[in-house]
Amino acid sequence: ATAVLAAPLIFALGTEEQRATTLPRLAAGELTAALAVAGAGLTTALGLIDDNRGEWAGGGRAGGVQARIRDGAWRLYGQAEQVLDGHSAGLLVVAAHAGGYARSRTLLFLVREGAPGLVRARQTALDETRAQARVELRDVEAELLGAEDADVPGALAAVGDVAATVLAAEAVGAADRALERTLDHVRQREQFGRPIGSFQAVKHRLAEVYVQIQAARSAAYYAAWATGAETAERAGGLALAQGLEALRTAASEAVQLHGGIGFTWEHEAHLYFKRSAADDLLFGPVHQLRSRAADRAGLFTRRPVRGAGNCAPSPHTPAGRGDTL
Repeated sequence: ATAVLAAPLIFALGTEEQRATTLPRLAAGELTAALAVAGAGLTTALGLIDDNRGEWAGGGRAGGVQARIRDGAWRLYGQAEQVLDGHSAGLLVVAAHAGGYARSRTLLFLVREGAPGLVRARQTALDETRAQARVELRDVEAELLGAEDADVPGALAAVGDVAATVLAAEAVGAADRALERTLDHVRQREQFGRPIGSFQAVKHRLAEVYVQIQAARSAAYYAAWATGAETAERAGGLALAQGLEALRTAASEAVQLHGGIGFTWEHEAHLYFKRSAADDLLFGPVHQLRSRAADRAGLFTRRPVRGAGNCAPSPHTPAGRGDTL
């Protein structure tokens, strides 16, 4: 929440004074920060499943987080759900809707711990190892991050791509560890006088998991390269989809192949399964991550086949498929 979401936004949009007073403390570990987004719109705000230039921050309607200037100071009112580490962060970066119909826009604000009107509560989450909180802002005074004309959606989308790449790497590592633990178990667990890992059906299942993890690892490596090389391509969302799917498969097989102990709290298999399910809910779902990547790549954009001329499609070609790529 601090290093991947909040700090890059402060670096990208903050004034020189805001950077100087905040970033060194974040880097030193003296201060933690969290990104607070209205409702369950974190993936939309980060541009992972949809265009983030819409009205996800509130859009002037009831709900969301609204920002207004009163007595020369910005005031925030609203509520943000599913804020990672929001219950303990010393600094909140809050996305809020500002302006009326004519000047509708999304801005980011800094809210410090202990601000009057700030109410926070840790939520019960599927994955208790990744804390989430509900943040209520009741006429809270806030500091505008950067300038009013800053490209907030662009900065959020750039941070979202990096965050997706980091999460993809984490998912691949978790999936690899879940597979490793499962392999150790099937080599030792015996049934009918032989290790269950010697059964062909078990071998096939684990081989499929291995292939899926390697594909996800390649996608994560590529996304990391694209991010580090500062290319125009944003591959983080697609890599995250691959990683989450690999983790879900590896975790599910781990629970199944560990047998009765696999779904008990005493064994760690359930932790991998909960992480995969919770990340899919918080940063996915996988099919929407893939759909967004396809839209960016223009995968389903109709365009004429080179050299096709005015040839009619074959009668055996499905409608609309004969003249497109």
